[in-house]
Amino acid sequence: MNDAAVNDAAVNDAAVNDAAVNDIVGTIRAGNEPAQGLKPRSELTARELLREVGAVLRMSEAEAAKLGDLPLDPADDQTMIINMGPQHPSTHGVLRLMLELQGETVLRCKPIIGYLHTGMEKTGENLTYMQGGTNVTRMDYLSPLNNELVFSMATEKLLGIDGDIPERAVWMRMLLSELNRMSSHLLFMATNGMDLGAVSMMIYGWREREEVLRFFQKVTGLRMNHNFIRPGGVAADLPAGWRDDVLHLLEMIPPRLEEYDILMTGQPIWRERLQGVGVITSQEAIALGATGPILRSTGVPWDLRRDTPYLHYDEVEFDVIVGSYGDAFDRYAIRLNEIRESIRIVHQILDRMPTGDYRIQNKKVTPPPRARIDESMEALIHHFKIFTEGFKVPEGEVYVAIESPRGEIGCYIASDGSATPYRLHVRAPSFVNIQCLPHMMRGGMIADAVAVISSVDPVLGEVDR
Repeated sequence: MNDAAVNDAAVNDAAVNDAAVNDIVGTIRAGNEPAQGLKPRSELTARELLREVGAVLRMSEAEAAKLGDLPLDPADDQTMIINMGPQHPSTHGVLRLMLELQGETVLRCKPIIGYLHTGMEKTGENLTYMQGGTNVTRMDYLSPLNNELVFSMATEKLLGIDGDIPERAVWMRMLLSELNRMSSHLLFMATNGMDLGAVSMMIYGWREREEVLRFFQKVTGLRMNHNFIRPGGVAADLPAGWRDDVLHLLEMIPPRLEEYDILMTGQPIWRERLQGVGVITSQEAIALGATGPILRSTGVPWDLRRDTPYLHYDEVEFDVIVGSYGDAFDRYAIRLNEIRESIRIVHQILDRMPTGDYRIQNKKVTPPPRARIDESMEALIHHFKIFTEGFKVPEGEVYVAIESPRGEIGCYIASDGSATPYRLHVRAPSFVNIQCLPHMMRGGMIADAVAVISSVDPVLGEVDR
């Protein structure tokens, strides 16, 4: 089946589904809503139990043995329910998919999450705003700087200092965010190739990402989970020689991307493996709340950096990369070309990087310089209180969203006037994007399941938070 046929079929399926939904809505509005009451299990037939996926999951071995003696419909006997994960190495974390198969065709897919639950949101409600960055940076551990950025921006908005952040700190945040986007997409190149059998790509993707992580280590002191972007600015200034290090990355990576094009993009086997696989329409993606490369693969040019600009993204030039078919190949190609656009943005940041302070000079939220701690008892006490007691944030609530490598990541904070958030909630893009899997897998082959999961690029650390 060619690409046009695949997408025509997807559009026809969407039209049928829309008609069905409209019929149901019309019935409910007319006051003829069907009864929704649940029958006791003793009154359910074997066929009804078998059709109910949740019931199958909750059946005991004894109940299953009894059902085995009952006559089964031959049509029902042709379907099989299997579990993919949570230990599967290609699920990018602890993800379980329950698949109903007819032969090798996927009829239904039910994502099951929660195996990596860390309680990060509730933990964040017991940490000060100064400590909060250490917590949120571990959610999407492949783009930790974006997690830190959205939390810091939400805190600054509550404090009313969002317009007072020094220019150098703003441009530093943009620099680190775009380099983090590059490192995240490079890891996608590696894992996506590995998942589909292009093992060489795993080596090359890790190789290029390693260079970016070495720069992060030089700037922040850590390769991952940096806690570098903080309310009021950043933790420290850029080190000596940072510009040469960035230029090295900008010179090294583009030729490697050309090699990726030869190895994968133009490779007939790679295209045949991904084109027409995991198709989702723009209507489905929008209805499900999908963002990032998944939404843009359907042709919707939605990017928060351009559509709701933050930092200084409205002062730099870049293109929003979109697809046409909404398949796994489009999602791969978008991420590859977004690396090129991030390189383009970083070049402009280097030209615009100003001098000056890297954090706001507000004693309420900013600890004293290290040199003053050794000279002044007041500075030592101030430093101690900032990091132990934190700072109080005025009452109110705020939501701030930015464009992470996986889509819109948002941070909602409700403050009661204390030094810790009253409520903290993160709109994690991976959590939202995973619900696209049933739509992408429906009607596809079981052999394509790993390709579809890989194209979504979920990080379960921000799903089970």
